[in-house]
Amino acid sequence: MSLRPPLWRSARYLGAAGPPRRAWWPPFLGRLSSVGSWRGQPSRSPAHWNQVVSEAEKIVGYPTSFMSLRCLLSDELSNIAMQVRKLVGTRHPLLTAARGLVQDSRNNLQLRGLVVLLISKAAGPSSVNASCQNYDVVSGIYSCQRSLAEITELIHTALLVHRGIVNLNELQSSDGPLKDMHFGNKIAILSGDFLLANACNGLALLQNTKVVELLASALMDLVQGVYYENSTSAKEDYITSDIGISTWKEQTFLSHGALLAKSCQAAMELAKHDAEVQDMAFQYGKHMAMSHKINSDLQPFIKEKTSDSTAFNLNSAPVVLHQEFLGRDVWMKQIREAQEKGRLDYGKLRETIKAGKGVTSAIDLCRYHGNKALEALESFPPSEARSALENIVFAVTRFS
Repeated sequence: MSLRPPLWRSARYLGAAGPPRRAWWPPFLGRLSSVGSWRGQPSRSPAHWNQVVSEAEKIVGYPTSFMSLRCLLSDELSNIAMQVRKLVGTRHPLLTAARGLVQDSRNNLQLRGLVVLLISKAAGPSSVNASCQNYDVVSGIYSCQRSLAEITELIHTALLVHRGIVNLNELQSSDGPLKDMHFGNKIAILSGDFLLANACNGLALLQNTKVVELLASALMDLVQGVYYENSTSAKEDYITSDIGISTWKEQTFLSHGALLAKSCQAAMELAKHDAEVQDMAFQYGKHMAMSHKINSDLQPFIKEKTSDSTAFNLNSAPVVLHQEFLGRDVWMKQIREAQEKGRLDYGKLRETIKAGKGVTSAIDLCRYHGNKALEALESFPPSEARSALENIVFAVTRFS
C-alpha cells in the first residue's frame, strides 16, 4: 500500500507506465527500512521546510551553506564585496542576491548542492565498478561528489548574480543614481564570471569528460532558458503573451531543472554507476526541480498574508494554467478589467485567478512532479539519505 497521498491524474500530464524496474542493490538492503531511523516511505512530511533541510544536512555531514566558503572568502570576492557596499541605498538587484548568500532564511540557495550530496549517498558506491575506491569517502560520499555539489552551487549562484543586471533604459528615479546602477551592473558581470570561472576550474580537476559535458550542457540550458524569459518580457505586449503549459514546462526545465537533473546524473557518473541508475537520478532531479519551481510560483496565491500591491509573474504556472483554461480572449478581457490608469492592479487580478482553476491545477501539477520524483527514488536502496530526499519532495508538495 502506498503511503503517498493520492495525486491528481490526467492524460495531459501523465505518460504511460513503464515496466517495473529491477532493484540494483543487494537484497538485504530492502529489509533495512524498518530498522532504526531508516524509513523507506515516510507517511508525512515534516511540518517546516527548514526542519527538512536541517535534517538532510546532518545526513550528508555538514551544512551545505558552507560548501562554497572557500570561494566566497577568497581575496577576489572579498574585494568585490567591498565594492558592493557602494550600492547600499540603491535598489540594484545585486544587493538582494548578495544578501541572500549571507542570510538565506528559506534555505533555497543551497538546495541543489544538498540534493546532489543526498542522492550520492543514497546510491552509494557502484557494485560493479570499483575504480572509485581511491577517492576519499566522508559520510558515505566521495570527495569528487562533494566537489561536484560545490560546482553546482557556484553555477547557480553565478546565474543569480548575473540576473542582477538591470536595464538602464528602464530605471526610475527611486532606483538610485545612474552611475551607481551602471557600476552595479559591472560588478554583477565580473563577480558572476568569477564564480563561473571557479566552477569551470573545479570541473577540470574532476578529470571526467562526461561530467564536464553534462555540466556544460546544463549551463547552455540555463542560458537558453533565461534567453526565452527575457525575449518574452522584452516585448511590449508581454503582459498578454499566449504561452501554454507545455511550452512553460519546456522553458522551466531549461532555466530551473536542467542544472539539478544533470548534476544528479553526473554524481552517479562519478561513482561509476550504470546508465539506468544515472537516468533515475536525472529523473529525480528534473521532477524535484519542477515541483520546487511550481511551489514557488504558487506562493503569491496561497500565502495567508500577501499584500494586494505585490506583483507576481504573469508567466508563472498558476497564471499559465488559468489563461489556458479560459482561452486567450477571456484572459485578455480580465487583464483589461484589472488595469487602472494604465497600471495593472495585481491584487484584483490575483483574486480573479484564485477564483478560477489555475491555482488548484498548479497544485495538482506540483504533486504530479513530486510523485514522479518519488517513483525515481524507488530504484535506490532504502536509507536515511533516500528518506531525506523523499521528505524534501513531501515538503515541497504539501499545501495544507
